[in-house]
Amino acid sequence: MKITGIEIKHYLLPLNPPFKAAWDPEPRKKFASTVVYVHTDEGITGVGSGDLMMGLEGHEHLFIGQDPFAIERHAQVIQNIDFHYGRCWPLDLALWDLMGKATNQPVYKLLGARSNKLLAYASTGEIVTPEERAERAIRFVEQGFKAMKIRFHHKDVKDDIQVVEAVRKAVGDKLEIMVDANQGWKMPWDVERTWDLKMAYQVAKELEELKVFWLEEPLPSHQFELMAKLRDRVGIRIAGGEMNRHMHDFRELNKVNALDVYQPDVALSGGITQTKKVADLVQGSGAWFSPHTWTNGIGLLANLHLAAAVSHCPYLEFPYDPPAWSNERRDYIQQKPLMIDKGGYLVAPEQPGLGIDLDEEALKQYEINHFYVGEKNTVSI
Repeated sequence: MKITGIEIKHYLLPLNPPFKAAWDPEPRKKFASTVVYVHTDEGITGVGSGDLMMGLEGHEHLFIGQDPFAIERHAQVIQNIDFHYGRCWPLDLALWDLMGKATNQPVYKLLGARSNKLLAYASTGEIVTPEERAERAIRFVEQGFKAMKIRFHHKDVKDDIQVVEAVRKAVGDKLEIMVDANQGWKMPWDVERTWDLKMAYQVAKELEELKVFWLEEPLPSHQFELMAKLRDRVGIRIAGGEMNRHMHDFRELNKVNALDVYQPDVALSGGITQTKKVADLVQGSGAWFSPHTWTNGIGLLANLHLAAAVSHCPYLEFPYDPPAWSNERRDYIQQKPLMIDKGGYLVAPEQPGLGIDLDEEALKQYEINHFYVGEKNTVSI
């Protein structure tokens, strides 16, 4: 088997009403998805999604004609492209999907099959009133969720704490509560100051009293030593790593014991190939691996396969904050939106590959551009 073509398509879903993401000062009026298709001479096509694939153009020949199973070789090439141009890790996801289809196995089985499912935590995205967040938390319990994550981003952190207090009062111990401070995430236009160590410490101590399961990104993503100091001084778990892109970062974070929970996303930083190495590294040191999954349903599936296969952490992120962020919006290019089962688990599909079922009508409706390079370096747009 050899790779004969690489195809990239971009899709755009208008959001009306807009999604007011806590981490973005500007309401989001559209949701873009990039999908990469890897074609082979045996008629099998792998599918992946995530970043925009900026940087692949002009480098397709490094993959065309190659054996798709040479995954370590391909991951090294993608890493090289990442260094010079941009992140092309959706290609790695497509290759794993392809390998699963070629071997007639779901990807989680190729990765170790520790399990085929994980408890999903409802990962919210908006800033709403304490009363509204409490009402939504009650609905999560009714739907079967065992945990949820609350975003912080009020101008006064006391208002954020009040949201957690309201949720804890409403649901008691029926839900584990995670908190995401989003101090490692900056949009290009976001110039607000981030927390310092003292602020992070004060917030962490208050959240301890509310029995919060973990505090995520309480400090900027490259302040490794400060995160380690914070972790040593508080009883709450410290999570992070979604904005760290390279193995070097994770080695350094692990070396200083900066985190209890590591959260690299296969669609954004390393693909399945490199992210599995991160998971092995940190879990070998006693920490947890629980990936960030806030892309689309394809990225969620890819992270699910890896996490179910190798993770010791009981929870997986499930981006979900209806009505503004619904399963239908997140998974708009798929036939059926992903959802937990009655027990609160997100279960990996048993079909070969990642189990992606694309909605052909939605693909036609929302496609905005298309780029293809074939075996003879033919280019079509």
